[in-house]
Amino acid sequence: MAPPTSSAITLNVNGEKHTLPVDHRTTLLDALRERLALPGTKKGCDQGQCGACTVLLDGRRALSCLQLAVAAEGRAITTIEGVADGERLHPVQQAFLDLDGYQCGYCTPGQICSALAVIAEHAAGWPSAVTADVRPEAGVPPLTADEIRERMSGNLCRCGAYVSIVQAVARAAGVDTGETPTTAERSGGPTPAGSADAGTAA
Repeated sequence: MAPPTSSAITLNVNGEKHTLPVDHRTTLLDALRERLALPGTKKGCDQGQCGACTVLLDGRRALSCLQLAVAAEGRAITTIEGVADGERLHPVQQAFLDLDGYQCGYCTPGQICSALAVIAEHAAGWPSAVTADVRPEAGVPPLTADEIRERMSGNLCRCGAYVSIVQAVARAAGVDTGETPTTAERSGGPTPAGSADAGTAA
């Protein structure tokens, strides 16, 4: 007898439980968008390379296109629809809005979910690939622009709004990176060669 290929699972999404039958091969991304009508999580490359589908699983970043829905059962799933407090935007969302941390907006839900985790990871003292001193006794590293870029590097923005995204994450985290983007940089226009954001995938 062949094993079953579908099951009824219960997903805890944004504090609400949803029970639904799913094929075992259904990704969390498709379950959210197609079964639970939560289109805020975007389908970009569908290969785990662009970060558009980023959600939080138990507070940590996860690429929902690479996560099977059945494997997310019993975990706290947060999508962009669950970030705001009613009509009040989360500080990260507000910072993206205030600083034009988006252009077409397609990558923005994934960027914001990643930013939430980045700020939490940094506050917990997690080092990144660019942290100069990773010894535990060194403490929490400064959240510099380079730290933000590195920690957000799994999320691609095809509009090139990286400068504003870095500034938005910094503002939401309550830090000053010492960088002030120009109007052209904020609008995604050309930047001088060798500038801080040139060629950087924040």
